Amino acid sequence: MFDGHVVVYKNSIDLFIYFVGSAEENELILSSILQGYTEALSILLKGQVESRLLLENLDLVLLALDETIDDGIILESEPSQIAARVTKKNNDDSITGIPLTEQTLTQALQNVSEQVARRLLK
Repeated sequence: MFDGHVVVYKNSIDLFIYFVGSAEENELILSSILQGYTEALSILLKGQVESRLLLENLDLVLLALDETIDDGIILESEPSQIAARVTKKNNDDSITGIPLTEQTLTQALQNVSEQVARRLLK
């Protein structure tokens, strides 16, 4: 507990990752989410979670965080699922089958550009 907030952290080599919640939050759930997130980072960064690699792959790190938590709501805690959603390949079948709210920004833009191109060619 720090200044009325629940704080959990995990360190790795030269990096500290903190998750902060309100005083009413369950510390075990925050810890579980932090563990899942750091394990997903380990999968994405091929086992070496350090500040240099984190900065070089900041796009993957932020996507993983976005797949884990969105506006304070826990979306996923399973590391393999988080990593799989971040590294999902962009092929036509997978994009059209994913609801717009579940698509990443790149996938949504690709989907819109394909639909506009199809309508212009008709």
